Amino acid sequence: QLVESGGGLVQAGGSLRLSCAASGLTGRTFTNYAVGWFRQAPGKEREFVAGISRFGRSTKYADSVKDRFTISRDDPKSHPKNMAYLQMNSLKLEDTAVYFCAAERSRSDGTVYITETTYTNWGQGTQVTVSA
Repeated sequence: QLVESGGGLVQAGGSLRLSCAASGLTGRTFTNYAVGWFRQAPGKEREFVAGISRFGRSTKYADSVKDRFTISRDDPKSHPKNMAYLQMNSLKLEDTAVYFCAAERSRSDGTVYITETTYTNWGQGTQVTVSA
């Protein structure tokens, strides 16, 4: 189970930090999973935002959020380590969407999944609204 939090209403130029809490996934720990953030704006398809490998070594971003958003996850040496995050800075009106956390089992710390259909574990989403 994945549960997102941290969404809300923010003015353009502001910041939000989204969190994704994982529990009950198959496999022993959350570090067996690569994580992705996706978003879906009204009337649009869900799109990839950012992804991170199982131990956090590798990340990828959509061009539209590069240099503004940062994906991260709990240090694999920490306890617990069942959280992932999306720090969103310099928010724009077009960032308004429902943001979803997704996770998929991965063997490699070099692997970041960017395709929606790769992920089989999804949260319910959290609304982010950016106002002028």
